[in-house]
Amino acid sequence: MLERDKTILIVGLGLLGGKYAQVLSGKGYTVWGIDNNPDTIQWALDRAYISRGADHPARELVENADRVIFGLYPTVLLDWVEHYGSWIRPGCYVTDVSGVKRGVVAPVQQMLPQGVEFIASHPMAGRETSGITHSAEVDFAPANFIVTPTEKNTPEGIAWCCDLARTLGFARITTLSIAEHDRMIGYVSQLCHAIAVSLMCASDNTSLADYTGDSFRDLTRIARINEKLWAELFLWNRDNLIGEIDMFDAALQKLRDCLAGGDREGLETMFRLSTVRRAAFDKKEKTPAASDNT
Repeated sequence: MLERDKTILIVGLGLLGGKYAQVLSGKGYTVWGIDNNPDTIQWALDRAYISRGADHPARELVENADRVIFGLYPTVLLDWVEHYGSWIRPGCYVTDVSGVKRGVVAPVQQMLPQGVEFIASHPMAGRETSGITHSAEVDFAPANFIVTPTEKNTPEGIAWCCDLARTLGFARITTLSIAEHDRMIGYVSQLCHAIAVSLMCASDNTSLADYTGDSFRDLTRIARINEKLWAELFLWNRDNLIGEIDMFDAALQKLRDCLAGGDREGLETMFRLSTVRRAAFDKKEKTPAASDNT
């Protein structure tokens, strides 16, 4: 478990940063927070998510933190580290929650002072809502936590990041390379959002609530989307996402061809394959220890 005598600073108290603060402070850790919204800081202070906070890059908080967690968008993270990263003291472990890693991890590691270790990670526990006021809705227990170490990381730093995940309540902790992470995320997360968004944008859905069923409701839950965050994530990982969209398009075209040709056997073959793959997915979901390769 995490060291009890270390002060944790969370920069960016949004949905995930706020949940980190809630869980860690609730378990007795000393948590400070920085966010550019003064209302967010006050909200977190009022609920004891943090014991100290600032709505600006407060040098005193940064210099005296033992551990730093960035809950920032990729571009904001790079800008913050460029301007204020020099304040982080040697010996500090740093991590993030960014949904993309290429173009983020290497520059951050390069900009941080000597002796500060950045261990990139991705808690795959977002929701269709955003902001600290919704952070209590996030459930880490069934979610995956991915660590993306590089050659600049130490075994101690990686172990700390995994300890953070366990303390937060993640049951599945996995290690991937940066390239593997972004390829994987293009399929299991970004493509799903792209499909949900496209489905909602394909026609005027204003009256569907009167007669829709669970299928439409489940497929489009994530179409209620944070447009600024997801536009950024899509563009940062555009090559992987375009490849996944092309692959999905080919599968959908195959299904269309079966329909156009009256090919019942072709349809049933696709349905059987999807059923088998979903069953394998469900089985693995029920055995979290099997996917913890840390």
